[in-house]
Amino acid sequence: MSALSGAKPDNVEQEDWDKLQKELSKFSGSSKMTLEQLQNASPDSLGNNQEMESQWAEKAFKHAETYQNLLPVFADKTKLKLTKIDNVIYKHFRETFPKLDIAELDEDFIKSKEQKALWRLFCNVYKDGVVPDYNMGSLLRVRAKEPFGQHNCMIVPRIQFFAIEIARNREGLNDCFTKKN
Repeated sequence: MSALSGAKPDNVEQEDWDKLQKELSKFSGSSKMTLEQLQNASPDSLGNNQEMESQWAEKAFKHAETYQNLLPVFADKTKLKLTKIDNVIYKHFRETFPKLDIAELDEDFIKSKEQKALWRLFCNVYKDGVVPDYNMGSLLRVRAKEPFGQHNCMIVPRIQFFAIEIARNREGLNDCFTKKN
């Protein structure tokens, strides 16, 4: 039985629609929900899929840990490539956010209504396979000079992580992470 009733929206791929229905059936049981009901439902009424959350958290942590371990390996951080299109991402990032202080991020500012709208436009440029998993949740350090930690990270889309960390590498903010002899 389908978790969502009604027709698949034209802007959604069939494979994605099928995955969405499968995942939603875990939350909604056998009752059907319309897309409108889903969009208007409170997160509390949908419940949580603990297995999915655990898998996401593990993947996000491993990604953050791997990146943190890579930083000291590169003496010249400008040589560290995070994607195949780092130059494009950096140029687009600094054209869109020329004055954003990336040394110490203000999470409230970045997640404000106005900034979220700008970031959404920025991020959507990289969908459709341009940057794989561009919208996957990633852990980003708030303060560039400190390693990842419980009080030094926030959750952002992967392309936002790439944009800010590419800029930090190019602008010398990650140079403090050096190989210890």
